[in-house]
Amino acid sequence: MEITTLLGLTAATLTTLSFVPQVVKTWKMRETRDISLFMFVMLAIGIVLWTVYGFIIQDLPVILANCISFILTAIIIYFKVRYK
Repeated sequence: MEITTLLGLTAATLTTLSFVPQVVKTWKMRETRDISLFMFVMLAIGIVLWTVYGFIIQDLPVILANCISFILTAIIIYFKVRYK
């Protein structure tokens, strides 16, 4: 594995996992008052675009990180709408 791929996978892992505490906290507390729906919708759109970009350039770290990030972001959006 090339060092650039390893670097990308490491960065992707860290930035993607940064969403997990928010998902867990939102799920446990069932509280989303302090979460901006607009911000997370914009983030989700950006993540989709990054995923498309990853497929175009055939970059595994970009694709994986953004697919997982989208799922986590979608969960937060779901909670925001559900626990309004």
